[in-house]
Amino acid sequence: MRIGRTIGCVTLTEAHPTMKGGLLRLVVPLRAEDLDNEDGPTEAIIAWDELGAGNGQLIAFSEGGEAAQPFQPEGKPIDAYISALIDQIDRPKPTES
Repeated sequence: MRIGRTIGCVTLTEAHPTMKGGLLRLVVPLRAEDLDNEDGPTEAIIAWDELGAGNGQLIAFSEGGEAAQPFQPEGKPIDAYISALIDQIDRPKPTES
């Protein structure tokens, strides 16, 4: 599982029948050093969202084969799945040496 920030929504005119009931969101994966910034240094990915993440929301997501596991046995044609909406992250601040 990784942490990311939603930056937009993907609109489809047609989709696989199993894609009803959720949205596709643009997500920027974040590293620990990116958590205080608005976005990360990497390309955005597309993630399935049934939780209702808003733009700018911190989220937890899974990628790869694990992303489709919650939908078994039917499955969904997805590579990334938003599994949690993050309210807050508490972490120690790095100390300077």
